[in-house]
Amino acid sequence: MSGGPLQPKVGVGAVVIHEGRVLLIRRGKEPLRGRWVVPGGTVELGETLEQALVREIEEETGLVVRPREIVTVFDRIFREDGGVSYHYVIIDYLCDYVAGDARAGSDAEAVALVAPQDLPAYDLPEKAREVVQDGFRRVAEAAGKDLPRQGERSRILK
Repeated sequence: MSGGPLQPKVGVGAVVIHEGRVLLIRRGKEPLRGRWVVPGGTVELGETLEQALVREIEEETGLVVRPREIVTVFDRIFREDGGVSYHYVIIDYLCDYVAGDARAGSDAEAVALVAPQDLPAYDLPEKAREVVQDGFRRVAEAAGKDLPRQGERSRILK
């Protein structure tokens, strides 16, 4: 397996639901270049998962967030030519918005705040769609409400 990774990398992602909309980025780099996903990145040596998450979200979107709870843990493995091109173990957290104005930075080409009814237009990878829907459900349950049906429309921020 020459040239491939020797071990999985640990990644973190943030499901940030603010004012009834979820924060998404369009990836500017591989993996998943050009796709809309939840923001996140890899954990650096010596960082806790939560420290890495806060740092990555601020770098990618300009927002300060506070991790609330783990939504899911999963593997993203891409195989080609008989080997593994990449393997990430990803921990996605539901996060609270703390401060900042969303803008695209580091690995993000664009940032969007997306209303639930507009999610199909963003063609999220299956796992990202599942984690976003779970995030909306958890926020609604915590607030003792049904999922939002209408509200402010989505906004793409550059």
